[in-house]
Amino acid sequence: QVQLLESGGGFVQPGGSLRLSCAASGSISSFYTMGWYRQAPGNQREMVARIFRIGTTNYADSVKGRFTISRDNAKNTVYLQMSSLKPEDTAVYYCNTMGATGGAWGQGTQVTVSS
Repeated sequence: QVQLLESGGGFVQPGGSLRLSCAASGSISSFYTMGWYRQAPGNQREMVARIFRIGTTNYADSVKGRFTISRDNAKNTVYLQMSSLKPEDTAVYYCNTMGATGGAWGQGTQVTVSS
């Protein structure tokens, strides 16, 4: 079973930036996808960003141009660089992976954007 360890959440003012990290117990190069999802109170969980095995990415319309997903295969880590943060970005952010042997979720990390 793959395990995902998240870090980087915190409190920032609107317009600020945060970088989330997701470290995997296995080689991320073997996973079909890795991505970030978020869920705010009263809302459904939504896909934020995904990166595929071959390196292509996609994003939710609400974060395009502001968030960037990337990876470091040598470190088995996926990142989410978040810039120009807005209060509506406040949510618990979850790391996710899907591979040939199944999927896994991280425990979530809180991101709060407030003045």
